[in-house]
Amino acid sequence: MATTLLETCRIQPPAGAATAELELPLSFFDVLWLHFHPIRRLLFYEYSCSESHFSETLIPNLKESLSLTLKHYLPVAANLLYPINTDDQKPVLRYAAGDSVSMKIAVSGGNFDDLVGNHPRDADQFYDFVPEIPPVTEDSDGHKIVPVFALQVTLFPGRGICIGFSNHHTLGDARSIVGFMWAWASIAKFGGEEEFLKKQGEFLPIFDRSVIHDPLGVDGIFWKAMRNIPFKSSSFPLPTNRVRATYTLRQSDIEKLKDSVLAKKPDLGHVSSFVVTASYVWTTLLKSGDAVGEEVDDDVFEFFIFTVDARGRTNPPMPLNYFGNCLGGSMAKIEHKNLVGDEGFVIAAEAIALDIKNRVNNKDEVLKGVENWMSDSEKFVGMRAVGVSGSPKFDLCDADFGLGRARKLEVVSIDGEKYSISLCKSGGSEGGLEIGLALPKDRMEAFAAIFANGL
Repeated sequence: MATTLLETCRIQPPAGAATAELELPLSFFDVLWLHFHPIRRLLFYEYSCSESHFSETLIPNLKESLSLTLKHYLPVAANLLYPINTDDQKPVLRYAAGDSVSMKIAVSGGNFDDLVGNHPRDADQFYDFVPEIPPVTEDSDGHKIVPVFALQVTLFPGRGICIGFSNHHTLGDARSIVGFMWAWASIAKFGGEEEFLKKQGEFLPIFDRSVIHDPLGVDGIFWKAMRNIPFKSSSFPLPTNRVRATYTLRQSDIEKLKDSVLAKKPDLGHVSSFVVTASYVWTTLLKSGDAVGEEVDDDVFEFFIFTVDARGRTNPPMPLNYFGNCLGGSMAKIEHKNLVGDEGFVIAAEAIALDIKNRVNNKDEVLKGVENWMSDSEKFVGMRAVGVSGSPKFDLCDADFGLGRARKLEVVSIDGEKYSISLCKSGGSEGGLEIGLALPKDRMEAFAAIFANGL
């Protein structure tokens, strides 16, 4: 599968249309992610297109619309300034005139239909379409200069387009990054800003860190812990030794799972689609490990960790159009033997549902003890945990650049974790959800069998 790089360029906001400089301190929500791997996503679009139309029409439109979009999202073109002397300074996100986003243009001879399938496929091949964030450099003022965003647009002649993007997590969470992609898509589709500005109205992104209530100085507490960790450039986790596959829970499947939980735990009153999906995938994943001979003590604790958008959950609430990170954490903790048993799914669903009710949806609890998050997280190093990337609430596949709705979303960054799942709306099943996984081949085969048999 040959992929040929046609062009590498840098896209800036329009000349004279942007603030000369924007410097944003990192909030405690941002500092948490300083040493996390980049988030890497691929959007595949079915779009019959010749190489000439791609190069002469589509790419110029994507470049021009990206430039216009950056005018409203300056941090995307910014750099993280990471101090070499961490005793005297804190990192900041800074945009200066001339800063830009790296954009690669490529053409691939790969099998588009295979790539957008749900069946197990070699995970390594997807990295042909993922842009690497440009390397870290150093300035004369004692900073490491860390780009935070990169793009690649790849043509599959006559079949489709892939838009790949990578971002440093300190740039923003899912709401922020998806909002940027929606904005770019709108400006590209309609050939200008008018429709985007009309739709956004007063809800253009805001970057003011003073909207974050931090009376305890949590950003300083987190930085004190983070500054002792060497800052390293990112790299692809190749070879992954994994296959990538997608599983769909239809709305009827989800309702069936909800009914099975409430039949045994009626006091829960309500369980969400997220709760039953997360619980079903979590327990199936653990059972697949047992099926391939993974040795785990019965009494070992398993953790299911997920983040939530805290903007509407904080007290006082933060604006929904705040651009940056604003994530609270949530976790379920259950012994292995209980999760892989016959009642494992119901036990998991009850634990996750109660944590959402008592912590996530409680404004007094969602950030309670935030000053201890960093020290508490050290207790989980080496623990067995499954995480979640993405949210059905922020549907990236709706980013229509004039190419229609995306056929497939792949969250490639889950390859670097053991193990995480990606979650998004199902494109082919109204009310359904798609779960993305990257696992060793034998484990994926076991997962597929257990997943299908349980529905």
